Amino acid sequence: MADFDNNQVIDEFRASEGRVGGMFEGVPMLLVTHTGRKSGRRLTTPLVYTRDGDDLVVAASKAGADTHPAWYLNMAADPNVHIELGGEAYDCVARVLADGEERDRRYRAHADQQPQFNEYEAQTSRVIPIVVLSRA
Repeated sequence: MADFDNNQVIDEFRASEGRVGGMFEGVPMLLVTHTGRKSGRRLTTPLVYTRDGDDLVVAASKAGADTHPAWYLNMAADPNVHIELGGEAYDCVARVLADGEERDRRYRAHADQQPQFNEYEAQTSRVIPIVVLSRA
């Protein structure tokens, strides 16, 4: 996600009830506010998501990098997050799936809906974790 300015995406998202343009036009996006594991500050990150029933699913891909994204490490340390989705906002609990059958199933479903995640998976040697966001 280093190819764009998160603050610009966040501002555009909030100004248009969840719609953004540019490289993310038409892509389902949410904002998640999480607590920094080192700083203790509240941080907001735009993320591509898919739905699985009532759950929202995000992949900690970091666009195929060999390290986990900071937002993922923050959610692993403190799973209590706040979601903005379109014009709606609510609290969620993040459940990390780092391996196993459920992680594999949810990753496949996520990548089936958002094919760029197949490319990200091919670019890295790490297993890309899935985070399931469930309404608190």
